[in-house]
Amino acid sequence: MTDRKTLKLSDAPETEAPALKKKGRGWEISEKRLDALHEQARELRRFSSPAHKALAARFAKADMGRYKFTRHMVIGSAIVDFGCHALGMAIDIDEEGENEALAKRRDKSLESVGIRVMRIKAQDILENMDDVLARITAGMRMRIADKREGQRAHRTSSAPRQTTQRRTASGRSTTNRGDD
Repeated sequence: MTDRKTLKLSDAPETEAPALKKKGRGWEISEKRLDALHEQARELRRFSSPAHKALAARFAKADMGRYKFTRHMVIGSAIVDFGCHALGMAIDIDEEGENEALAKRRDKSLESVGIRVMRIKAQDILENMDDVLARITAGMRMRIADKREGQRAHRTSSAPRQTTQRRTASGRSTTNRGDD
């Protein structure tokens, strides 16, 4: 019989987010570690808290178009309660007895790679679901606006378009710069 190994976290809270390098299946995370994260996410889905179940039920009923929130999503070396890949947005439910320092460190890591984290208290979900959904909707609208602004800035700052040669009906060669 083999001994079961558990993951250990350091007690010393770090003030800076760890450097993440996007490479391969994760951010330079070993396959073994990534498999352990996915297994842990499955366990979290099996044994969800009442607040998590209530919010998941509301997300299942809601029609959010192309935006879908995935339960206990693995992003890099973090597991978020709900994640939307299309928006680059994560929702974390603050439960009683969670390690605040670890949560802040994870949030910094996610924000360093462009994932915006929204923290919501479990008690608020259970007591004021409509207010929570209004906050989430407002956060989604802000994130959509940020994404559109980023796309606009990218388009305007990109290099001038390449010139192309083409032949007209008369057989003459013309140059088209592509930005007219």
